[in-house]
Amino acid sequence: MLTPMKADIRHDWSLEEIRELHDLPLLELVFRAATVHRQYHDPREMQVCKLISIKTGACPEDCAYCAQSSRYSTGISPERMLEKEAVLGLAARAKASGVSRVCLGAAWREVKDNGQFDRVVDMVKGVTDLGLEVCCTLGMLNETQARRLEEAGLYAYNHNVDSSAEFYETIITTRTYADRLNTIENVRKTKVTVCSGGIIGLGEQVSDRLKMLQTLVAVQPHPESVPINILSQVEGTPLAGQKEVPVWDVIRMIATARILMPASDVRLTAGRARLSATEQALCFLAGANSIFSSETEYMLTPAVPSPSYDADAELLKILGLVARAPFDNPNAPRAGELANRVPTVESCAVSA
Repeated sequence: MLTPMKADIRHDWSLEEIRELHDLPLLELVFRAATVHRQYHDPREMQVCKLISIKTGACPEDCAYCAQSSRYSTGISPERMLEKEAVLGLAARAKASGVSRVCLGAAWREVKDNGQFDRVVDMVKGVTDLGLEVCCTLGMLNETQARRLEEAGLYAYNHNVDSSAEFYETIITTRTYADRLNTIENVRKTKVTVCSGGIIGLGEQVSDRLKMLQTLVAVQPHPESVPINILSQVEGTPLAGQKEVPVWDVIRMIATARILMPASDVRLTAGRARLSATEQALCFLAGANSIFSSETEYMLTPAVPSPSYDADAELLKILGLVARAPFDNPNAPRAGELANRVPTVESCAVSA
């Protein structure tokens, strides 16, 4: 008996095809997504990540959703960059709690070749030496900077596209959509994996969400991590007071992303704290296999709540899931591998 071949990895999905998929009856969509998920991933495993703000506040950009923008009064005070020892302490405690990836975030518009970047490079080396995957989200960077991070051992770089190119212009004016795609392209010139997704609940239309997914699908290879964020509304930002996103919309986005990018980790990110355990379980069934957890009650700043390590450990136990070990994703690259890191359909076919 032949084992069915894995779902095809494509980069040419039309908007009409994506819409047809997204609009399937919900339970049918979840079933298809769950089937694809099991073809590429161990359904018992969940990647647990920790986000550390190494430089908080005073960002010069005007992203209309962000608590760290210097243009809005959100109650977030600028802070000095954390010392390496503090970052390593947070990372070590995260690892002891089941975290396999630590993401270092700085409220910068772009990476600059200065002493602060040197310190980040040193932090990357230190956290990598702890046996953890390290991700950075530092804003725009060029190819040379991406290669420095690669040499330091960086595992992933996060740079979200946020929404469709058209809607993006209504929420951000200080950086273009092309700037974001250029940063992803610079990371793709290295062996560092790409983490890129977006936010729902910004006031966008469903078509904007689907165009965002189409943009991500066109990246070759697909981003190895695809965060689906639910807007965390922050008082003082222009997007405070937006209508809450129904959980069904969240599930549809996760399931659609899972089918479109079957080998990628689909991450249920910001906004997860407002979902019940049952709602999260449905998201996991639909293909989400990565989450952020925290030792505090917030993810990046107090403006973005996060479930705690203990709460997530209990949730995973109830659902019969286990935290995935670092560097244990068979779909992600290993040091020295070729740039074409996503398996082909032919290589995934198994016969009995």
